[in-house]
Amino acid sequence: MNKFLLALVAFGCVASMSHAEDGASGWTGEGSLSAGFTTGNTETKDLGLGLKLNKEAGVWTYGLEAAADYGEIDGLESKNRLFAGLNVDRAINDKLFGFGRVSHERDEFTGFESRSFVGGGLGYHIYDGDKVKWTVRGGPGLKIDEVRAYDTVDVNNLPVTVPAETVNSFGAVAGSEYSYTFNDNVSFSNTTGVLYAKESTQLTNSAALTAALTSKISARVSFDVRHDTDPPIGFESTDTATRVSLVYAF
Repeated sequence: MNKFLLALVAFGCVASMSHAEDGASGWTGEGSLSAGFTTGNTETKDLGLGLKLNKEAGVWTYGLEAAADYGEIDGLESKNRLFAGLNVDRAINDKLFGFGRVSHERDEFTGFESRSFVGGGLGYHIYDGDKVKWTVRGGPGLKIDEVRAYDTVDVNNLPVTVPAETVNSFGAVAGSEYSYTFNDNVSFSNTTGVLYAKESTQLTNSAALTAALTSKISARVSFDVRHDTDPPIGFESTDTATRVSLVYAF
């Protein structure tokens, strides 16, 4: 699955760039590449690939998102995350819409082998102007958590290995997508997501400032926060990432 998702991101980025000019597919979106490298007391390397695709067909809107992040500190792997998600929206009127969502995530540096969600609900376009766009959505679904095995101690202070398990539970998804266009070249966006489940609730937020360099290429600075309300023992609850990216729009 890891190799499949990574291939999906890479293929999507290449395919979108190669077909951007003719627009024959009807898909629009962006591909992004972020990289970082520091030297000194520690050496760190970070690489990120991202793909977002959208297609409108009458009252239907299809949205695909995929991402891959990899990092090393002093030659040791410190980040390895793959994500893919699909939204299908169906307009009810100018403001209100229904949606279905499927997502899957694998992250080598959390207490979860994988996390998946299948669900749907309703969304609402609060603002849809030239400068300000703001959409919210939410609804129920099924969340599937593959929890890793981990080592701990029992009441007698003896080492115990807690086996891996699969937890299926009622879940709910909620999201907010906000953007503000300052002018033709500079824009700000803030995307917030909540994925609730009994095992653990995930909260994410990504704030980004994007500046156009050419008609197709932009530079982006973003700050991401990811929080788990109840991570397994030995894992941090909050991760943050500051990124500088090149973005190709089509």
